[in-house]
Amino acid sequence: MDRVVNVLEVARALCESTVFRNKCHIRPMTEAFAELNRIFGIRNGDDAAAIPDGDGYLLLAAEGIMASLVRQNPYLAGRCAVLANVNDIYAMGGRPLAMVDVIGSPDGVSASEICRGMRDNAIRFRVPVVGGHLLRTVVDTSVALAILGKAKRLITSFDARPGDVLLLVTKTRGLWLEDMGFWNCTLEANDANLVPDLELLPQAAEAGLVAAGKDVSMAGIVGTTVMLAESSGIGVAIDLDAIVPPPGVELVPWLLAFMSYGFVLAVAPSRVEALKALFEGRGLCATPIGSFLRERRVLICQGGKQAVLWDLAAGPFAGSAAE
Repeated sequence: MDRVVNVLEVARALCESTVFRNKCHIRPMTEAFAELNRIFGIRNGDDAAAIPDGDGYLLLAAEGIMASLVRQNPYLAGRCAVLANVNDIYAMGGRPLAMVDVIGSPDGVSASEICRGMRDNAIRFRVPVVGGHLLRTVVDTSVALAILGKAKRLITSFDARPGDVLLLVTKTRGLWLEDMGFWNCTLEANDANLVPDLELLPQAAEAGLVAAGKDVSMAGIVGTTVMLAESSGIGVAIDLDAIVPPPGVELVPWLLAFMSYGFVLAVAPSRVEALKALFEGRGLCATPIGSFLRERRVLICQGGKQAVLWDLAAGPFAGSAAE
């Protein structure tokens, strides 16, 4: 393609961004719970905790919503809480069962708006909110949501391998919310497609087409990919030429965007075409944007030039390293 960027400047802008750096704040919690991981054998650092259960796994996850969004738009905060949790379960190759909430509010109005947002997206994604807890706070409003799911076969953050292809799955049609860095591609007009599109993740896992991946979180395509490589104990080269933002969206904000439907997957080369066909059969975009490396560095590349985004051998990112 014709777009030319300075990869060193792009790497610097990404590393200095708030959403990218915020993932580094996970490290102290990762270290605090490391002993529990060893004792109980359930790894920390995935989109959801995978708990062995019969011939499959129970999946348990939770998401808190940024205070600024809760203050600005409590209704949207409630919707986002459901969206983020549902994506976490499907990203693991699972299917959601139910959710519970924890809401803190100084008044009944904001709490009601949060619940209204949760209710509306719970209906859209066909997952019930079955209980929770309400705190009467003095000043600020907060919301967190936990979700339970079930998987037959997992997609994890720990099973990417050197030589795997980095595949970005998303939707090309959507609404760019620039002030929030949010690619909203699960609009109401597409409600009938929401669950069938997400169902492709457990279908791919159960068919043996993919074993590793994550949903694109608040750190965007690049930050999420760094966490996937770190958890798998390897590196990755991200090809900027393969990443095409929607019209009117600059490259760096797109690389850092949260996506309402977005997943980065590590796929064996022999399975790439079959996996692409699965997603493209529903009109989704499945694009190879890089490859995983044995060397534990994250590189961004374009036109034969490259820059080190993060050296995982020199220091942790989120701290969820492979065992």
